[in-house]
Amino acid sequence: MANVRNLLQRKKKSFWTISPESSAYEAIQIMVSHDVGALVVMNDSQMVGIITERDYIRKVLLGKRHLDDIRIREIMTEKVISVSPDQTVDGCMALMIDHQIRHLPVMENGKPMGIISIRDVVNQVVSDQEFMISQLENYIMACPVDFKR
Repeated sequence: MANVRNLLQRKKKSFWTISPESSAYEAIQIMVSHDVGALVVMNDSQMVGIITERDYIRKVLLGKRHLDDIRIREIMTEKVISVSPDQTVDGCMALMIDHQIRHLPVMENGKPMGIISIRDVVNQVVSDQEFMISQLENYIMACPVDFKR
């Protein structure tokens, strides 16, 4: 069973950051240009929140405010649920389901080292299950069958 550290090692770039004083427009530009759904909000070297596509839709589009007038600090999620790199992927899935979130920052020694998405987690769970099925099939095929019973 894979842990978050293994999952992060297979990803290209783990995460992108933005300042709480940046505009919502800048956040959308970064998300689009890097094809990501969330940014870690950093104040100097400390994580202070997360901004996601969902935050944008709920707090900007529905509020009908102009992107350049909105600072990230106004719309970010401040109470961030995060995981350690040693967390199991199954544990991450449970957290995401329980808290209805799609992105989990990965923290080590108080510093962000990546972010994982629900897509990353589901892909890993499927991969783990495919491996387990393959191992079981190999085991079954290698066992001698006694039909005389």
